[in-house]
Amino acid sequence: MKKALSVRGFNRALASVPSITRSTVCAPRREGRGYSTHAPNARLNLPTDYSTTSLLAHSSQTALSSSELPPDVKNGTTKRMNLFQAINDALSTALTEDENVLMFGEDVAFGGVFRCTMKLAENFGGERVFNTPLTEQGIMGFGIGLAAEGMRPIAEIQFADYVYPAFDQLVNEAAKYRYREGATGRSAGGLTVRMPCGGVGHGALYHSQSPESLFTHVPGLRVIMPRSPLQAKGLLLSAIRSNDPCIFMEPKILYRAAVEQVPTSSYTLPLSKAEVIKEGENVTIISYGQPLYTCHAAMQKVEEELGISIELIDLRTLYPWDKETVFKSVQKTGRCMVVHEAMVNAGIGAEVAAAIQEDPSTFVRLEAPVARVAGWSIHSPLMFEKFNVPDVARVYDGIKKLLSY
Repeated sequence: MKKALSVRGFNRALASVPSITRSTVCAPRREGRGYSTHAPNARLNLPTDYSTTSLLAHSSQTALSSSELPPDVKNGTTKRMNLFQAINDALSTALTEDENVLMFGEDVAFGGVFRCTMKLAENFGGERVFNTPLTEQGIMGFGIGLAAEGMRPIAEIQFADYVYPAFDQLVNEAAKYRYREGATGRSAGGLTVRMPCGGVGHGALYHSQSPESLFTHVPGLRVIMPRSPLQAKGLLLSAIRSNDPCIFMEPKILYRAAVEQVPTSSYTLPLSKAEVIKEGENVTIISYGQPLYTCHAAMQKVEEELGISIELIDLRTLYPWDKETVFKSVQKTGRCMVVHEAMVNAGIGAEVAAAIQEDPSTFVRLEAPVARVAGWSIHSPLMFEKFNVPDVARVYDGIKKLLSY
């Protein structure tokens, strides 16, 4: 009875409110999203123009000119692809060439959240491309078992942010399997784990993380992150064919943004080999994934203003990484900066900086301390994600500090 009375009282009170006030209270807000973006009159922090950047191969001639491609691929054709299409092409190639390759994960049979596995189940059948339950540790345990039996499983973790339940399987099983088995020859070396990572501007806590450095602390794993469609196809095929378990991390902001000409033939690119994207004499910048585009924009501004030349290196494989290429560059320039999206503490930048100063031949050539420009030591904020990820202005300022030291 009391409940009925209280409801009637509430209804009478609501009826006494002016209608305009009720509609104002109940109507959905029509304000624009409050995500951070560049300032209207920005000079440095402008959106990346992927259609013109020289980091992407906008012509077939450019795509096929890479010295890392075999002659038969260089004499072949190319196709315009974005990052997710290049990954799809690599997966299709692997499934075609090797019947031991399987592809599975959450929603992969439907094409996946980012469409990387579109039509694979249709083309190769549900026994080779299939969905799994929502259990990351189950996906990983299943993949390790398949690899131990000689298969080449490709396990997809839908977002890198959700890999942590599978961390025990990766660290204590996949990475240690070969060492633990000794002379038996069994290992989980055929395993490849794909996962989209990094910020997109509004992913917040659980769809923006860059956990790559966590995996680089684990001996036995290879950790790879491509910067472009052409790189993604070649590196992914190398990972699938590798006899080491590989963590293949895909910057999801590039899935549709990065578009270039990609060779249609099957090809691989070397793992644990960095690439000097642009040669220079005065500063070395080391990065990987999407921040390479930020670094390139900052470099162009500094070079125009000061008349210097900057060397840009893409690590590509984050562990084990290519020390030889990095040391050779720093010995030439004497100044070095490492840029990455993941938080600065205990990150890739810390490892690269420590290795540079520990190498006697490189240390004596330093004209300034090794600089790091990275994400802050905070969780990824929703509205302010743009201020957490390194931007052109931060890299630009860092270069100038290196030069003035």
